[in-house]
Amino acid sequence: MTQLLFSYGTLQQRDVQLATFGRELHGTADQLPGFHASMVKIEDPQVVKTSGKSHHPIVKQTGIAENRVAGTAFEVTDDELVHADQYEVSDYTRVSALLSSGRTAWVYVDARA
Repeated sequence: MTQLLFSYGTLQQRDVQLATFGRELHGTADQLPGFHASMVKIEDPQVVKTSGKSHHPIVKQTGIAENRVAGTAFEVTDDELVHADQYEVSDYTRVSALLSSGRTAWVYVDARA
C-alpha cells in the first residue's frame, strides 16, 4: 500500500532518498498550511553524514492558515515509511496533516513542541 509523505527538508535530497529508501522518490510540489519552519541542530553523526548537513529544517504548527511550508509530497510504501521513521531523529515525530492540495500526508514535525 502506498501513502503520502510530505517532505520540506532533507528527504527531498536524492542522496538521502537513496540511502534511506534505496531509490529516488518522485513527488509533486505542495504546501503545509498552518505551520512555520525553523532549523534544528542534528546530533546523530550518521544522519549528518547522510544529509551532509548539521542543521535540518523542522516545522511547528501555528494554526495560522497563512503560514505555509513549501515541500514535496512523495508516494511511499509502508516499508519505506518505516525507513523514514528510522532516519528521522528524536526531535521529530510523524503526524498526519492536510496539505494545501487537499490531500492528507504524513509529515515530520517538532516533537519538542
